[in-house]
Amino acid sequence: MADAKIRSTTRARIIMEHYPKIKKVTALEGKRLKVVFEGDIIKIYDCTPLLNEDAFKPLQNDAFFENVHTDNAGYGVAWNDDIDLSESELWIHGQNI
Repeated sequence: MADAKIRSTTRARIIMEHYPKIKKVTALEGKRLKVVFEGDIIKIYDCTPLLNEDAFKPLQNDAFFENVHTDNAGYGVAWNDDIDLSESELWIHGQNI
């Protein structure tokens, strides 16, 4: 059992490390984010599907939404200590431009 857990944890770590780090994020109109990843790959992420979830309701406020920033290590974006999105979410569900 312990070996399976170690393999699972190792596999999860490898998958997580596969996504490029975020260099910059900019709030756009329509509750979208422009995310610049390492390698200067740019994706647009639409936050509107999240707005009805309780955890993301504060993003309905335009001023709050515009305060998005990258976390210090580039592993996600955040608005405050409670609301954030991981680099994998942004990478997988963002649209290439």
